Amino acid sequence: MPVRIAHWVNAFAMTCMILSGWQIYNASPIFPFTFPPWATLGGWLAGGIAWHFAAMWLLVANGLFYLVYGLATGYLRRTLLPLTPRQVWRDFTAALAFRLHHDAGRYNAVQKLLYVVVLLLGAAAVLSGLSIWKPVQFAPLTALLGGYDTARVVHFLAMSGIVGFVVVHLVLVALVPRTLLSMITGRAAPLAHGIGVRP
Repeated sequence: MPVRIAHWVNAFAMTCMILSGWQIYNASPIFPFTFPPWATLGGWLAGGIAWHFAAMWLLVANGLFYLVYGLATGYLRRTLLPLTPRQVWRDFTAALAFRLHHDAGRYNAVQKLLYVVVLLLGAAAVLSGLSIWKPVQFAPLTALLGGYDTARVVHFLAMSGIVGFVVVHLVLVALVPRTLLSMITGRAAPLAHGIGVRP
């Protein structure tokens, strides 16, 4: 139950953070493109900033709750470990052949790797976000990231990686829709075979 609650709170907060972040980005683009208005949140720069900071506190509180719970109960260790390159390669090739076995509530090695990566991307987004938000107060952090402008690029790339994770996550849920049930009710029958696979 705590993991499921944290998951859905995170989904809401992260969506707000990404869409409001795109609104902020549009006010001062780093790259030669902007996001369409329908894909942003806040309506203008000040509105985007207000949404971004409101969602930030929710995301940080939820992230700390998840981290403390995961470490205190051993959930993170049980869920994400062990993880070896051999296991990742085995499960990756099985997924490409549509023969990857999946049990609800148990991650395969590819999923474990993706979750570890997204946790690291989240940390990079938080640290670079702090250096952008308070570049004077967090001057050593800003300097470590290569300065304010470079920190913005790091923040954007971390966000892009998180968005990529979300897209892959949603595609996998679409391929194995029964996994969604377990994140809502906490109960789901194990799947006998891989993603849409013949035995």
